[in-house]
Amino acid sequence: MIRVLVADDHAAVRAGLVLILGGADDVEVVGEAADGEQAVTMARALRPDVVLMDVRMPRLDGISAARELGGVADVLILTTFDLDEYVYGALRAGAAGFLLKNTDADSLLSAVRLVARGDGIISPSVTRRLISTFAEREDAAERDRGPRPASPPSALALASLTPREREVLACVGRGLSNAEIARELDMAEATTKTHVSRVLNKLGLRSRVQAAIYYGEREG
Repeated sequence: MIRVLVADDHAAVRAGLVLILGGADDVEVVGEAADGEQAVTMARALRPDVVLMDVRMPRLDGISAARELGGVADVLILTTFDLDEYVYGALRAGAAGFLLKNTDADSLLSAVRLVARGDGIISPSVTRRLISTFAEREDAAERDRGPRPASPPSALALASLTPREREVLACVGRGLSNAEIARELDMAEATTKTHVSRVLNKLGLRSRVQAAIYYGEREG
């Protein structure tokens, strides 16, 4: 069973999400939180597989809550707003996914399953803009700061990866899921998930989305 904590400050929204999630045979809603602070407290106590997190909540916003939950549970951001600041904020905070609330029930359940399996997901409606904006910002940053100096920590971190972990990083950089990596590298999916976790830990990254960006920067 995939254990899910639902965090949203609107009771009606929470009820709708619980109804959708509860209708799946492989998903169990273990708790509901009405704000970010409560979400962090409950996640630390309940240890869910996935926290379905709204962004705009009282006391502590969803992005700040996601940052605090690094290593505790995978966070799937679900919001009405596809603002760039929310998308980038969620990814920097280590969220494993970003979806809009107009996502249909089947897609929501699929996203929860993907995140629980160790994969990442971004709403298709924001993916193209995310890539375009990221590239534009990187180009502007390069012009402003000039040539980027070598970063010894990053170089050392990359050098610490085993050959197999480098292969896994390359697959993550290509956007492959754990199941696809397992097939391509001929190993069990559970082993793949372990390798991905080790890569993230060695590189000091919070999510596979950050790993994909890191790989793309180095290869680009």
